[in-house]
Amino acid sequence: MALKYIDEFRDGELARAVLQRLKTRCRDLGPMRFMEICGTHTVSIFRSGLRDLLPPNVELISGPGCPVCVTANGDIDRAIWFAGRPDVIVTTFGDLLRVPGSRSSLLQERGNGADVRMVYASFDAVQIAKENPDKQVVFIGIGFETTAPTVAAAVQMAARDGVDNFSVFSAHKVLPPVMEALLESENLLLDGFLCPGHVTTVIGAKAYQAVAERYRLSCVVTGFEPLDILQGLTLLVEQRAEGKPSVEIQYRRGVTWEGNPTAQKLMAEIFEPADAVWRGLGKIPGSGLALRPQWARFDAARRFDLPPMEGKEDPACRCGDVLRGALRPPQCPLFRKVCTPQNPKGPCMVSSEGTCGAYYRYFRES
Repeated sequence: MALKYIDEFRDGELARAVLQRLKTRCRDLGPMRFMEICGTHTVSIFRSGLRDLLPPNVELISGPGCPVCVTANGDIDRAIWFAGRPDVIVTTFGDLLRVPGSRSSLLQERGNGADVRMVYASFDAVQIAKENPDKQVVFIGIGFETTAPTVAAAVQMAARDGVDNFSVFSAHKVLPPVMEALLESENLLLDGFLCPGHVTTVIGAKAYQAVAERYRLSCVVTGFEPLDILQGLTLLVEQRAEGKPSVEIQYRRGVTWEGNPTAQKLMAEIFEPADAVWRGLGKIPGSGLALRPQWARFDAARRFDLPPMEGKEDPACRCGDVLRGALRPPQCPLFRKVCTPQNPKGPCMVSSEGTCGAYYRYFRES
């Protein structure tokens, strides 16, 4: 039975009550492994110290929930290639600038003279294009279903306003296909997913129904406060105890079963499903978003005749293993020694939502 809706997300008495319920429900159960597939969840779990409070038979594993982290080196190299074109301004979100590609990063290229700019929203890139009509402005679009609708809206805005020097390189990813890819991968045994609140406000909780039914695996959509996560874990454990895996919404203040139809329609108008390469997981069919042919004039890859590229990973960096849940950051030989937030060797240490960065800031081996 689900707990009641919680208003006071940081109330100590409520937290103790939820935690006690979680521990009581875990008492007669064996080991359980749950994966959070949202970088914001990962950071919240570490920052609040939740791992230290959980019963010993509950293990949390961080998955591929950081959009910067799952962006493959080949896509970073493509972004760098755009930055090397004459009269091109490359725009993107801040974390992506520092992610190492095969040989460089966007930040290094900016230091070498390329016009690379950080923006807070895709609409900022459209505005830059309006202000620089003699330049081509390429927006590097990354993120899951949370950011894709805003990029679609930016494309619509550019078309409406006649901004013909704006284009998008889409490295967007969608979540449900990677969940199935993880479950099909070797040696990953899970009892359930903590599903991301922000993504699910767009796609709706029904998006996980196929995963829950096909793999008989619990999926609980949670918010990001510590009490949200504790309640979500309790719901997962209760489903395990009752032997009835299903899709459940803890984050009812933001998520519905159907999601946001306006955002879904906007995405579907501009984008179509495409195969995409994920760091550590390779190519996953239907897990990316490409601009539809009718919007080809805003597709940077077509506008610039982007050549084929195959990125090279640093063999010493274990970000791919971390994203698959096959390795904890402290098990990487570079962690804290060579790889730090000041000198990142991989995106999991760069991004504010990266698992390696969260471990670095908040975790100490006992």
